[in-house]
Amino acid sequence: MKVLLSIKPEYAEKILQGVKRYEFRKNIFKNRDVRTVVIYATMPVGKVVGEFDFDEVLSGSPSVIWSETREFSGISKSYFNSYFKGRETAHAIKVSVVRRYGTPLALNKFVPSGSAPQSYRYLSEEQCKLTLE
Repeated sequence: MKVLLSIKPEYAEKILQGVKRYEFRKNIFKNRDVRTVVIYATMPVGKVVGEFDFDEVLSGSPSVIWSETREFSGISKSYFNSYFKGRETAHAIKVSVVRRYGTPLALNKFVPSGSAPQSYRYLSEEQCKLTLE
């Protein structure tokens, strides 16, 4: 199963380049069958640019998650701290195999309304086929 995540373009690119090996989230999807994240690079890119597989999601206090991920976080400690400010739990999706799409895809191919998900959106089997074309 796949899930669509909105990711800032600079971080999407770092993931696709293999520099950023963790994607941080305040909220994580509940479905344990999800093994692939489809990357929607937010504006000004505004396209679905690739995907990555993952084997695990680390969850814990922000300080513990930072200490485990900082080397390959792809973000600054100050950005991390501001993102998780006031939160008791941080989640880090550990990026595994990354695939950049040859041609970025329009968001409305996955979300008919064309509205980017605020946190995440599960993709149907039919929507997942679009990523393989």
